Amino acid sequence: MNIPDVTPQLPSRSWRTILGALSRLPQGALSRSFGRIADIRLPVAVRRPVLGVFARGVGIDLSEAELPLEEYGSLNDFFVRRLRPGIRKWPEEEGVLASPVDGIMGQLGIVTGGRAVQAKGRWYSAAELLGDDAEASRFEGGSFLTIYLSPRHYHRIHAPAAGHIHVARHLPGLLLPVNEAAVAHVPDLFSRNERLLCHIDGPLGRVGVVAVGAYNVGRISAAFDREWNAPDDSGSWVTNRSGLAPATHHYDPPVPLALGDELMAFHLGSTVVLLLEPGAPPLRDDLKPGQPVSLGERLTS
Repeated sequence: MNIPDVTPQLPSRSWRTILGALSRLPQGALSRSFGRIADIRLPVAVRRPVLGVFARGVGIDLSEAELPLEEYGSLNDFFVRRLRPGIRKWPEEEGVLASPVDGIMGQLGIVTGGRAVQAKGRWYSAAELLGDDAEASRFEGGSFLTIYLSPRHYHRIHAPAAGHIHVARHLPGLLLPVNEAAVAHVPDLFSRNERLLCHIDGPLGRVGVVAVGAYNVGRISAAFDREWNAPDDSGSWVTNRSGLAPATHHYDPPVPLALGDELMAFHLGSTVVLLLEPGAPPLRDDLKPGQPVSLGERLTS
């Protein structure tokens, strides 16, 4: 189903004022507060009407959800709903890059001079995005692309390539919005917001997968790590908790991944940045900013 963008069309000066005000607010605390509200258990009798209002309001296609509405115990459970099995198709061969999410294509191109394009006239540092100069240098001259997830999209992130995870990193930061207006007007947005990232080593070389947090809930959970800093018995690593410092985790043995394995989840929409080393297959020529992409859709030629 093709749903139009619902980003409010405000003048640039208005967006700068709004985003400037947000940058002065305690986004982490506010997002955690919203997260606590989203985690409130809903009585079975109200789940369908309450979640149905939310779904209609943002344009979610309920026919794709794995479960009926009354089986989601909270708004957060519904945010991270799974899709019905088999509803998305993946490439049969593993030496390709596939979309890790449903979303809207953002900027794409070649990492040049250590920088990638955020929006027209705006660049950001790959080293600051990844939190590591040496890691960033591996992607110099390689392809990058960004995919935006709105509240209507499926929120789980899957492996865009087959391989193994040797290292993952959490970089606390701001939780500013990542919609089209914010991307256009906030300098270095992706490298300033909170990030959870991993590197997948496999047939494509190294693939960087960066999940960028955003305002409202702001949590990112990692399905590939069942022990590191897990806040409870949920079995997943979760960001946007007070007191967390930047952290890097090395895996020995590395974590094996097949193409399409579940990798992370956004607890509300945000953005994924993918990075490829030079020598990897080129991105498809027909990929353009603003076009919808589907989970499992082939991204390389």
